[in-house]
Amino acid sequence: MNLREAVSRTLKEAGKFNRSVQAQPEAILWTDAECQWEPVVKALQASGRSVLRLGDYSPDALQGPAIWLKCALAGKLDGVVLDGVPVVYLPGVSRADLRAIESCPRHLQPLAELQYRGVFWTQVNAKDWTLNAFLTSKNGGLGLDVAQDQATQKALLRALSSGELMDKSVEELRGRLIDAAWLDSLLAPNPTRDILVWMNDAKAIEGAWQGGRWEVFVSRCRKDFGFDPAKDGELTAAEKLAARTGSWVAVWELYKDAHSSFPAVVDLLSRVQYSVGDLFADTSAYPKANDEGESELRYRLNASSAMTAAQARAAILDAEKQHGERRCWLWAQMGKAPLARALGHLAFVAQHTEAAAFGNSFESQAERYREEAWRVDAEALQALAQAHTKADQDAVAAALRAVYLPWLEASSVAFQKAVAEAGGLNPGGVSKVSDPAGTCVVFVDGLRFDVAQMLASRLGAMGQVALSSGWTSLPSVTASGKAWVSPVANLIAGKADDADFGPNVAETMKPLNTYNFRKLLADAGYEPLSGSEVGDPTGKAWVECGDLDHFGHEHGLRLARDIDSQLAEIVERLQALAEAGWRRFRIVTDHGWLLVPGGLPKAELAKSQAETRWGRCAVLKDSATATPLTFGWDWCPQVQIAFAPGIASFVAGAEYAHGGLSLQECLVPELTLELEGGVSETKVSISKLAWRGLRCNVEVLPPLPGLKVDIRTKAAAEDSSIVAVVKDLVEGKASLAVADDANEGAAAVLVVLDSQGKLLAKMNTTVGE
Repeated sequence: MNLREAVSRTLKEAGKFNRSVQAQPEAILWTDAECQWEPVVKALQASGRSVLRLGDYSPDALQGPAIWLKCALAGKLDGVVLDGVPVVYLPGVSRADLRAIESCPRHLQPLAELQYRGVFWTQVNAKDWTLNAFLTSKNGGLGLDVAQDQATQKALLRALSSGELMDKSVEELRGRLIDAAWLDSLLAPNPTRDILVWMNDAKAIEGAWQGGRWEVFVSRCRKDFGFDPAKDGELTAAEKLAARTGSWVAVWELYKDAHSSFPAVVDLLSRVQYSVGDLFADTSAYPKANDEGESELRYRLNASSAMTAAQARAAILDAEKQHGERRCWLWAQMGKAPLARALGHLAFVAQHTEAAAFGNSFESQAERYREEAWRVDAEALQALAQAHTKADQDAVAAALRAVYLPWLEASSVAFQKAVAEAGGLNPGGVSKVSDPAGTCVVFVDGLRFDVAQMLASRLGAMGQVALSSGWTSLPSVTASGKAWVSPVANLIAGKADDADFGPNVAETMKPLNTYNFRKLLADAGYEPLSGSEVGDPTGKAWVECGDLDHFGHEHGLRLARDIDSQLAEIVERLQALAEAGWRRFRIVTDHGWLLVPGGLPKAELAKSQAETRWGRCAVLKDSATATPLTFGWDWCPQVQIAFAPGIASFVAGAEYAHGGLSLQECLVPELTLELEGGVSETKVSISKLAWRGLRCNVEVLPPLPGLKVDIRTKAAAEDSSIVAVVKDLVEGKASLAVADDANEGAAAVLVVLDSQGKLLAKMNTTVGE
C-alpha cells in the first residue's frame, strides 16, 4: 500500500454510515488550507476515485465553482457520474471557513450546508489533515517517523509533488527516519549522474526539472560539488570536471564509463583551457590538449617523408615516447586520437623492419614469415585503418612508406633471388587433395596470410582452428590461383596460347569458365553453393565468399579500414553453414597482395615485349627477350612470364597489386575449422499444416535439404506411421497421404526428421481436420 492508497482507504472509512446523524454521508469534504494535497487528489482522480475539485470551471477535470459542485452532487449534470460517496476537495479552504456560516465567503456559501449532510475528512481533533500530520499521526494516520525541522517539511512537499513519495510503499517508509536528506535523495538518487545530464543540455534540463527536482539539484550541487548550477553555469562545471578534484573525481569516472550517454559534454570540455606551464601537470582530461597533441604528431609524421628509413624509424619511436600515453586517454576511446592510435602500430613496424636478414631459401624465408614477420604487414594495415580524414591518412601514409616500403623491397628481392635459384615455387606441380565427407571448402579471394591470422582469431569462437600455408601458382593472380587450390586442380591444365592465365579442363581443353569449373566440382563430388545456399552437410561442397581482392582493386588503401567488415561477412557465411549442419571447413585462397601507401615503384617493360601485361607480371611474346625474373606458368611452362623486380609494378600509381613474386603475394594460407559436437542441432519449425481430406500439405522453415516428414500416432515411434509413404521435403514443402481412411478424425503427430531419422520438430494434429 502506497500513500495514495492509504489516503483512499481513510477517505473510504470516513464515507461509511455516520452514526451521529443516522445516515450515509452524501459527500466527504476535504479541506486543505495549505494546498498540500493537490498531487494526491490528481492521483486519486486518475485511479477512478470520484473526487470533485473546487476551482475554475473545467468539467473534464471534475472541477468547477461551488454551484457546479452542488449540481454534480445532485446528479443533475450530463457526463458527470459519481461512484460511491463522492469526495469534494476544497484547496485553500479550512474547516473553519465553512463552520462559521454567517461569515462564510460568498463563493463557498452554496457548499456550507454540505457539512450537515456530509462529513469532513479530518483528524480526530477536528483539525485539517496536513501532509505531516497524516504521515506522523498514530490515530488515523500512518504513524511514521518524520523529522520536524523546516527543511524536512519543505522536502516533504517537494517529494510529494514529484510523485516519488507517493509511489513508496508504507511498509518501506516504516522503521526509518524520514528527513530532508532522504526525501531529497528520492528526487535525485544519483547526483553524480544528474550533473552530467544537466551539463549535456543545461537549458532543457533546467526547464524539465523546474520545481522540487531543480531545487534539490541546486542544493546538492552547492553542498556536495561546490558550485551553483543556476549562478555558475555549465562551463564552470566543465572546468571542475576536467580538474577532477574532490567529489568531481566520481563525476569524471562516471563520464569515462558512460561518455556516449552525454555527447555534448565533450564540447563543453573542449572550451576549457588547460595550464601549459607545468610540465608535470596531468592534461588527459582536456580535449584541447589531445587536439594539440594530434596536430603536433601529424606534423612529425608528415616530416618522415623526407627522411631515410633509419631516421624515420628513430623519429617514429621518439614520437611514441611522447604521444603513446594518449592512447590511454578517454579521447582515444572516443575516436578523437586516430594518430596516437596509429602511432602504436607504426612503432611496431619501425621496430621490426630494421633487421635485413631474411634467409637463403624461400622455404626458410617462409618459415620466418609464418612465425613473426607477418605481424609487420598486419600492423601496417592497422596503422592505415586508424586514419579516416585525408590529412590523417596522408600523415600515416608518409610515415609508413618511409619505414615499410624499404623493408618490403628488401624482403621481396631476397625472396625473388631464392625463387630464381630454385627455378620456381612449385617444381612438383599441383597436388591432389582428398577431403573427407562433411567438408565444406571455402574459397576467399585475396586472403593474405596476415589477414588469415585475423580470421583465425574470429573463428576460434566457433571451433578448433588450424592454420597452415602453401604456395600459390605463378603468377599469383585469381584466374590461375583459384584453380590451383581447388579440389579439382588435378583435372585442370594449361596450353601454350593461354595469354590471360586462365587454364582449361584437362580432358577437353575447354576454357575453365564458371560453368565448366562448377561442373568439374560437381562431378568430383563437391556441391557448388551460390548465394545463401547451404547444401547437404553430409556430403562435400565448394563455397566462394568474401570480397577482399575486389575491394582492394576498387578502393586501394581503404581496404585497411574495411578489413573487419570484410572478415565479418566471411564469418557470417560460415556461421550460416554451421547452423545448417556443416562441421568441417577448409578455407583456401588464391593469392595475397601488396598494399603500399603512395603507390608501388614503377618498373619498365616495353609494350612490344608483352602479350598480356598486368601490374606485377606480364606474358612475354615468343620474340621477347627474357627478363632477369622470367618463369614458366605453373599450368603450362611454355608460357613465359616476366615478373616486376622487388615490389615494383609495370603499371604506375597502383597502391594495391598482386601477381608478382613476394611472400605477401605467394605464401597462401589454408585454414581448417573443426566444429565440436558431431552433427549440429538443426533447428526447423513447421510453418504450415493444412488438410484436404486425407492429404496433408506441409511447409517447414528453413527449407534445408535432406529433411523428411511423417505422420504418426506416437511421435517417437517409427512403426506408428499412418502415411502411405514418408516424404522428402523439397524446398521445404511436402504432401502426405494417410493410407487408411479409418484414421480420419484420429489424433496424430506430424514429425520432421533429418537424414538420420532424428526428430527435429513436431506438431499435434487431427487427421482430416
